[in-house]
Amino acid sequence: MKLAIDIGENQTKTAVAGIAKHYLPEQLVGHQVIVIVNLEPRKIFGIQSEIMILAAQDNDNVVLLQPEKTVKNGAKIS
Repeated sequence: MKLAIDIGENQTKTAVAGIAKHYLPEQLVGHQVIVIVNLEPRKIFGIQSEIMILAAQDNDNVVLLQPEKTVKNGAKIS
């Protein structure tokens, strides 16, 4: 799945994630997820992926990591 994610400061980055079996695109619109932004971009399935979405996997169950409460887009992980 190709995602455009607002990382704050008027910046949107592209992520390519293998989550299509677990989420429909409309389930993700408007939701915050935790991402890693300081990685080298790389092509995945021919698409430039600039960031990585963090998820937990337990066998076939994949769950995206999300903040417990709404935070400003671009908030740092500490």
